[in-house]
Amino acid sequence: MFDIILTGDKVKILETLNIQTNHESLYKRAFTHTSYANEHGLESYERLEYLGDAVLELFMSNYLYRNTEYDEGMMTKLRAHYVCEEALYEYSLKLKLNEELLLGKGEEENGGKFRKAIVADIFEALIGALFLDKGIEIVTEFLNTHIVPMIETHKLDYIHDYKSVLQELVQTDKRSLEYVIVKEEGPAHNKLFTVEVRIDSIRYGVGSARSKKEAEQEAAKDALKKAQDGGMCANEERK
Repeated sequence: MFDIILTGDKVKILETLNIQTNHESLYKRAFTHTSYANEHGLESYERLEYLGDAVLELFMSNYLYRNTEYDEGMMTKLRAHYVCEEALYEYSLKLKLNEELLLGKGEEENGGKFRKAIVADIFEALIGALFLDKGIEIVTEFLNTHIVPMIETHKLDYIHDYKSVLQELVQTDKRSLEYVIVKEEGPAHNKLFTVEVRIDSIRYGVGSARSKKEAEQEAAKDALKKAQDGGMCANEERK
């Protein structure tokens, strides 16, 4: 399982991330893209990525179960956002994992070290390698140290359709949801719209933007933020 696949330079990122191991070759594999593997007759990170994907889903499921009161449907949707390609790409860049990537000549010349799919994949591959090397407890410690703070700080940044997430949250409780334009400012060609989102006639969030759709998204984002910060504004005045 821990066969030596590469020799020479060490995986520098391990020291940065405080990962001590006797199986460095395993981590080198985690950074070996298919293009490099094909050129050198090695195994790529694909199998480790597969394993890491499952480990991440388990971790995120546990994290959401223990830290939210959402039902199954909402937790599933949020988990998908926190392990989507965009999120994994951001985690990977933050940890500078792409600097360790081993790419074939053509892939490197074409900017593979910043290609979103590849950079996202190596995060999962690293988690797969860490799981094989150290087990689930160390993986959990690693993710709690490096990834959970990012989630806590940017909880909603990985969500691209706030209205859909809010709609799903509301549907689970069978409550009514509406977006109401409460203000329009500026000239006709450059208006600023302010929208409130109301659930069962109670204001839960407000947002402003240059288009009605964007203002609705901002209002939904505001409502979701308040929900995650400790409950939706149940004390808001009825309209």
